[in-house]
Amino acid sequence: MKNKGILIVVSGFSGAGKGTLMTRLIEKYDTYALSVSMTTREARDGEIDGINYFFLEKEEFEEKIKENALVEYANYCGNYYGTPREYVEQQLQLGKDVILEIEIQGALKIKQNFPNALLLFVMPPDVAELRKRLVGRGTETLDVIEKRLMRAKEESAGIEEYDYIVINDDLEQCVDEVNEIVRAAHNTPARNVEFIEKTKKDLERLSEGE
Repeated sequence: MKNKGILIVVSGFSGAGKGTLMTRLIEKYDTYALSVSMTTREARDGEIDGINYFFLEKEEFEEKIKENALVEYANYCGNYYGTPREYVEQQLQLGKDVILEIEIQGALKIKQNFPNALLLFVMPPDVAELRKRLVGRGTETLDVIEKRLMRAKEESAGIEEYDYIVINDDLEQCVDEVNEIVRAAHNTPARNVEFIEKTKKDLERLSEGE
């Protein structure tokens, strides 16, 4: 029996290390496809258009919204972020486990449209470590960092809506834990409806002597 691909939504506080976690997950396991999000924010040093994000102007992004070309979108800290619809649908049809790395507003929208999506929330071991990571990456001013911490406080109210939390302390251990969660999720009854129905029909025919 071949399972269909699962739509995996990964969120977490800015600085929790979710991007690094997803990159390593895809390096270590070949069963995943990472959806590249679109954003109107400026690229950070080392980020490549089409690899880390598709970087768009605000007007371009709003045109995508009008065209219904996004699975979800949201405004975060003054910038748009969204998930291209075409890529996600193609990969799911191919049976791939598609990872969407998006913030909490978009994640909850995804859950409404894709009830069988698997929602994971990545967290640091504690808040002190979160602030340390934000400061340590050296890409933002202290003012922006404080805004991100305030945003994390707001986002914490929605953690209970997720299926699992993942504590990102040891990277390799965290990567393996996420993979185990996804493997187990493939075997839930809700994600195997066709197989269950086929088994029931076969048992019914067997009981009737066919």
